[in-house]
Parts: sequence; C-alpha cells; structure tokens
Amino acid sequence: MSKATNPSTESSIPTVSEDSNSLGDIRINHSVVANIVRLAALEVSGVVAVGGSFVDGIAEIFSKKGGDERGVRVDEDEVGDYMIEVRVILRFGVELAAVASQIQQRIAEQVEKMTSKNVARVNVIIDGVRTQEEEEKSADDWENHPHTD
Repeated sequence: MSKATNPSTESSIPTVSEDSNSLGDIRINHSVVANIVRLAALEVSGVVAVGGSFVDGIAEIFSKKGGDERGVRVDEDEVGDYMIEVRVILRFGVELAAVASQIQQRIAEQVEKMTSKNVARVNVIIDGVRTQEEEEKSADDWENHPHTD
C-alpha cells in the first residue's frame, strides 16, 4: 500500500486492512484535522476563541507554514499518531486548568472518532483571557465593520 506523498500534510488510512490495497488509500489532510480541532475546542464552555492575537493571525497568513491552521498545529509521531497543539483564548473567571483539560479530552475524542486514528498528545496553550465586555465589543466591531461586496 502506498504512503501519503507528503507525510507532513496528509496521512494514509487503509480502507480495508493494513495488508490489503484493493480499494486504495484514504488521505486526510492535516488542515482537515486542524479544522476538527478548532471546532471541537470551540464546543468547550469557557473557550472564547481558537488562535492567537490578531497580529499572530496576520503573520500566519503570510508565513509558509504547511499543514497549520490559525492557532492549530497538527503533526504525526513515528507511529502515525496525531500530535496536536492548539492555542486558545478563554473567558475571564473560568478555571483555566479545568477548561484546558476539557479541551484536551474533547479534541482527542472528536479527532479519534472522525479520523479513526489515535491522538498521542494534545497540548493546549492559553494565549489570553477575555471578559464578557471584551467579547461583546469584539463582536460589535465585526458587525459594524463596513462590508465590501
């Protein structure tokens, strides 16, 4: 069975079994896994945003990092298990360690369920906290931003 052409961005999952190639390979791009990670993290109560600051987001747009989504990094270890890093902003007043632990669990569950691959590690980096007022102001600024249709 052939392996993925670019192991840093895709992984192969056999569709029949490890020793059969009658159906071919299914490749899951790391950007798809990163999107699963982002959505799973946002489901956890107390998570305001996934990703770093606005400046970090702009820097990533212009960088040449392959396989990375804003605030999420997906790699594979030597046996092909996912190693995930996610950067989050949490709501002010929540218990940071408890929310980070819930993020780890939710991400591992969703990625394993949706990809049928093991997750070896989920590192959560808390980049900041925001108050309810800051969240509302950020949402208002976005809504009041002029559209260019």
